[in-house]
Amino acid sequence: MNDTLTNETPGNDTLAAGDPAPHNDAVDQILGQWARVRPDVDCSAMGVAGRISRASRLLEKGIKEYFAGHDIEPWEFDVLATLRRANPDHRLCMSDLATAAMVSSAALTNRVDRLVARGLVHREVAPSNRRMVLITLTGEGRTVVDTLLEGHVANEERMLSGLTGEDRERLSGLLCKLLASLGDTGSR
Repeated sequence: MNDTLTNETPGNDTLAAGDPAPHNDAVDQILGQWARVRPDVDCSAMGVAGRISRASRLLEKGIKEYFAGHDIEPWEFDVLATLRRANPDHRLCMSDLATAAMVSSAALTNRVDRLVARGLVHREVAPSNRRMVLITLTGEGRTVVDTLLEGHVANEERMLSGLTGEDRERLSGLLCKLLASLGDTGSR
């Protein structure tokens, strides 16, 4: 093995009896390199942030591949799914939809234009407030969401199959705590 990519990981020698052997990943290699060249800097935060970032990219890749097989972009499904679960009318104003989709109003306008062109959503001015634009899921849009949902969840199950149910619950709780500490408290 190339000696610049060793798997030295600070803290791996503290496993309790019966714990499984640690899994080494690309982040371990990076941390090992920093430990050699800058042993005075605690890079453990880099390990957590790096793993979250790398996991996010790998999960996004798997999700994108699933949706590409169904001729839909992940952002399209996200907007449609947000409307599907929003309320019984499957309708949201643009500002609420932008908040829920975590995109700017300009980006959402472009996305909605594309979904309108595909017949998956309908856009209208609110009767009670002409400055408010309402986006409603069409019947075809609802069919797309309902058709793809189970396969999407099965794809995510496959990608998370390396974790036990207990692992997932613990990780989900920790990520929730992290997101809340970063100010992500939901749209409502």
